[in-house]
Amino acid sequence: MKRFSVHLVVLILVSLISLGMACAGGAGGAHVVKKNAAGGVSGGSVRGVKGASGGTKGFATDGQGNVAGGSAAVVKAPSGAKGARAGGFTRSSDGTVQHKSGMAVSGQKGSATSSGSATKDSSGNVSADRSTTATSTSGSSYQGSTTYNKGSGVSHSGTCKDAAGNVVTCPKP
Repeated sequence: MKRFSVHLVVLILVSLISLGMACAGGAGGAHVVKKNAAGGVSGGSVRGVKGASGGTKGFATDGQGNVAGGSAAVVKAPSGAKGARAGGFTRSSDGTVQHKSGMAVSGQKGSATSSGSATKDSSGNVSADRSTTATSTSGSSYQGSTTYNKGSGVSHSGTCKDAAGNVVTCPKP
């Protein structure tokens, strides 16, 4: 199921992104849901917004309790700032769930990226992690990591550096 679903969802997302390009000149969108050859349902949607912003999402099931899906979006602000995010998931009939996602943004004050994943096994054990990096236009930066495990809870570490690359105390918001 996993191999089938991932390929099918990628195909759906590529098709919807292509369709979305036609909608990107103005607000518009499309939705599709169809029975698939695996005995399940596949579907998705795309949304184009005036300018360079829009998004798409899709999913596929196999009729046996397995499902996979994903989504992606891009945005560009009038100021020139831009961002993108994408994520995907699978859920197996035994209750196992996997999720992965990531994003990137950039603008006049700097840039940031973040990616992470989460997993739940069939016994209900959950674990997750996320890594984030941000760099300002002045050269100062932050790099952090957060993890979660059902047995041990949340753990976070982060490092801030000044423009010269020296480790400094991270400012509090």
